[in-house]
Amino acid sequence: MATAALTSVPLSKEDVELARASGQRLAPLVRAGRSLTLRVRDAGQEQTIELPASAAKLLMTILEDMASGHAVTVVPRNAEYTTQQAADFLDVSRPFLVQLLEKRKLPFRLVGSHRRISFEDVLRYKENTDSERRKMLDQLTAEAQDLKMGY
Repeated sequence: MATAALTSVPLSKEDVELARASGQRLAPLVRAGRSLTLRVRDAGQEQTIELPASAAKLLMTILEDMASGHAVTVVPRNAEYTTQQAADFLDVSRPFLVQLLEKRKLPFRLVGSHRRISFEDVLRYKENTDSERRKMLDQLTAEAQDLKMGY
């Protein structure tokens, strides 16, 4: 397995607007669920590119996120993170992530002396913690409403 190369580039205002316009034009074509043939023109040269339906759907998702002003990172499902990459993805410190690994809250493997964490395991951990957080917030909101605290 390869270590995930995480690259996110800040979006300019022009990028956001172009993503919005492109996404609006592309959306009806992607909804049909068929492969697309794109004509690409650069410096006077034109080429056609056949895009599988699944890639067109992924492109549409990327454009939607960009149009909302969100930077996008594409990571293969079988990718592995370094401890720093996993910590960055989870928005925690690297020492905190290492504690999670040592407590076996997140599986990893050793490559020499370096820990590697699968993207799928990091994503699963994030989804589980996000779900638990939402449950706790819902519970706190319900308790506040029962106590007529104005929520």
